[in-house]
Amino acid sequence: MSGVQTITVEPGEGDQRLDRWLRRRFPHVGQGRIEKMCRKGELRVDGARAKPATRLEEGQQVRVPPLPAEGEKPPAHKPRVSDADARMIQACVIHRDDHVIVLNKPAGLAVQGGSGQSRHVDGLSEALRFGNDENPRLVHRLDKDTSGVLVLARTREAATRLTAAFRHRNTRKIYWALVAGVPTPYLGEIKTGLVKAPGHGARGEGEKMNVVHLNDVDSTPGAKRAHTYYATLYRVAGRASWVAMEPVTGRTHQLRAHMAGIGHPITGDGKYGGSGQENMGDGWGAQLGGIISKKLHLHARSLSFEHPGTRKVVTYTAPLPEHMQQSWETFGWTEDLAADDPFAELM
Repeated sequence: MSGVQTITVEPGEGDQRLDRWLRRRFPHVGQGRIEKMCRKGELRVDGARAKPATRLEEGQQVRVPPLPAEGEKPPAHKPRVSDADARMIQACVIHRDDHVIVLNKPAGLAVQGGSGQSRHVDGLSEALRFGNDENPRLVHRLDKDTSGVLVLARTREAATRLTAAFRHRNTRKIYWALVAGVPTPYLGEIKTGLVKAPGHGARGEGEKMNVVHLNDVDSTPGAKRAHTYYATLYRVAGRASWVAMEPVTGRTHQLRAHMAGIGHPITGDGKYGGSGQENMGDGWGAQLGGIISKKLHLHARSLSFEHPGTRKVVTYTAPLPEHMQQSWETFGWTEDLAADDPFAELM
């Protein structure tokens, strides 16, 4: 280990981030260690605490705490994620920078562990370090069977900002779904209460959200108000429709319960659309039959939020999962047919 060093930023080294400047001088020091030194106040610029993104100027004095000597290896870390799972979750990455990782989460992969869930995004996050000492952190959720955009924070500061953004609804989420029948009016909103009904399993498995009329929310214990925008984009006669949805609130199973509540359950949704009920052309039933997959057709298409690093609003978009791509091809639809913001008229 080296001792404490005070290093002067030399001519030509100014106007660059502290972490990049340090890694150029000490290539063996990882990004995670640099962030940890900043959090603990060990890495300072002109005597003041600094962040990895602090921009340096020529002549400034940088205090560097003791560092391992070059070639001195940290204790070996044994990964807990299999090579196959690591490749799978890394292939889901659609964006990565110093602050966030954005995934296109596969349908069928849980976000967190729970009853009977041994394989989930949180447990696989070790494979998403990409040089950091710590795993990225979850800041929001998607249902297990819902695919699409899922954001993880790479630093504590990013996690704090993103968690607050989701809590205070300073984000925009647009989902795509294939639903039974044709919702009318084509562009509208759904406002109800939702209340959790107990599950049938010993640990509450199978719990379901019941729709409650707005007039009954205040008198129904546990009920919470829920608000969803929807837009009917394309349809297959009167049998099924491609629908975009934007949840204003973020209740459990909100989109699934709301669409079923107005008589248009999401295809493949056995919980809310009748697991064995086939749509026979009457605009009802969770299964369309034929070659249409029985998997849930609900996809988190895009997510917009203020980036914790740049403070600018960014939007990330995820392509459809394979089973929904096949259904879209069957109906002659392509992803580029949908407007970027199908709810512009409502805003």
